[in-house]
Amino acid sequence: MHRSVMAVLSAVLFVSGPTARADTPVAVPAAYPPNDYADPATWLCRPGLKASACDTDLTTTVVKADGTMTVEPFKADPAAPIDCFYVYPTVSADPGVLATMAADPAEIQVIKQQFARFGARCRLYAPLYRQFTLTGLVAAMTGHPLPGSSPRPTTPYTDVRDAWNYYLAHDNAGRGVVLIGHSQGSGLLTQLIKSEIDGKPVQAKLVSAILMGTSLTVAKGSDIGGDFKTIPLCANVSQVGCVIAFASFRDNSPPPANSRFGRPREPNDKLAAGCINPAALAGGEGPLHSYLTARNEMITASPQPAVEWVKGKSVTTSFVSVPGLLTARCVSTPTFNYLAVHVNADPAGPRTKDINGDILFGGHILGDWGLHLIDANLAMGNLVDIVAAQGKAYERGAP
Repeated sequence: MHRSVMAVLSAVLFVSGPTARADTPVAVPAAYPPNDYADPATWLCRPGLKASACDTDLTTTVVKADGTMTVEPFKADPAAPIDCFYVYPTVSADPGVLATMAADPAEIQVIKQQFARFGARCRLYAPLYRQFTLTGLVAAMTGHPLPGSSPRPTTPYTDVRDAWNYYLAHDNAGRGVVLIGHSQGSGLLTQLIKSEIDGKPVQAKLVSAILMGTSLTVAKGSDIGGDFKTIPLCANVSQVGCVIAFASFRDNSPPPANSRFGRPREPNDKLAAGCINPAALAGGEGPLHSYLTARNEMITASPQPAVEWVKGKSVTTSFVSVPGLLTARCVSTPTFNYLAVHVNADPAGPRTKDINGDILFGGHILGDWGLHLIDANLAMGNLVDIVAAQGKAYERGAP
């Protein structure tokens, strides 16, 4: 792993919250007992939860190209006809290999950035789980793995599986469900779908799966045949039982040779990473309906330059929407399939000419990560609209 990547991950880790040094001994239990997902404290979001992380302010400032700004309110729909089940990415700075079951600010923040807005279209379920931590990741990448980190513990997956099974038994009641994940969360959902859903009766409940910041594999030239046997990539908004997968990069900074996204995790000349453009499911280029953080509140702390959204004006909401500024298309090369994001900057206009989202170290962009920090923010509006359309199709009984 490139030294700068290790350094920036360490910086992200230590800025994100209190943690132990990578070489500090941490007690590792012989076995991790299963969580009791009947306990409300094991959920970040769940209908009826007294302190749901999804009950957050998502008010947005819409910034048009001419500098005009309007405020867009947000309202969740508690009577939404379908459910959404979310698994968050690697955000925990807890000192051990595995995160605790305490909801830290990092878990609360990622809900706000990646999941709560889906509440306009579905009932929201987001379990806490004992994820593989940033601490463990940095320690492993720097050649000093923490005790209990190799082989990687299976606890994160068993937690997600147990939460899913509890949801099915106690909350689902025959409703359609969208699975949503990012990064580590996408990997765990991929495993869940492979083991518990693909080809099984419960697959009939799957409205779709949205797997961001990952390399979901399909057979080359096909929309299926890699990680999943019977669940294809989505091709239109009325299709259900399909998956949307992508990893985003700037179009002028494509994945370098050492990129961690956009290709199969293990070399395989028969497989490719799937890429579905949320802005144009059938292919081609489309406008991104982004909900970007107005004050650099990324999913994990990372140094970012200040953004002046409109020259001479201030934004007071947590989010901004910038219609017309960003477009995207899936790009396929002999090595990579990825979502290429283009910034349609107007040099003479009053609106910002660029966005944040790169991982920076020493003033340099680490291109192998792409726009991983904002995969979800970039296409959030598109994805919410897709979930609405797929939910209606599911209710109509569409195949």
